[in-house]
Amino acid sequence: MKNRAQLVLTAAAVVAVALAPAVFAYLQLGYSADVAASGDYDAPVGNAQRVLSRGVHGAADGVPSSYRWNRREAAISAVRASLRPTIGALRSSRVESGTVYRVAYNRSAAQAWADERCAATRGPNRQFGACEASRGVVVQNRTGETHVLAAAFDVQVTTERGRSEATMIVPYDDG
Repeated sequence: MKNRAQLVLTAAAVVAVALAPAVFAYLQLGYSADVAASGDYDAPVGNAQRVLSRGVHGAADGVPSSYRWNRREAAISAVRASLRPTIGALRSSRVESGTVYRVAYNRSAAQAWADERCAATRGPNRQFGACEASRGVVVQNRTGETHVLAAAFDVQVTTERGRSEATMIVPYDDG
């Protein structure tokens, strides 16, 4: 039994010695996965989408009870003011790790989104009224109250790997 244990121990030592050069070569050469194929490659853009989505939801919540349709420009100003800290936090969130965000409202994307989607919500059998896109925020008249539907942003992300640009329409889901 003792000889058998020594034989197993000797075999383990031989295998360890045989694998040592491969381990050292791996450590010296280093290993870098294909960055474009990894899940982290698009992470900064996805991160911006998540942050802006939470920000729009927080900024739009409560707008209908506070702003009648005739005060829709004030509602849009309030939404943008409420989003200012979120956008500022996103811009400075990962600077130390080499990721820089630039965020701006996209007025034309907001208008295009409103033109495409609002026509389907109006009509003789619907209670929703006109939509308006102003300063990158889309609002709709619903029984005389201002409802925020979406906000449009241009997001530019610069990392050590390069730069990505995306136009994001962030809908507000009040349901």
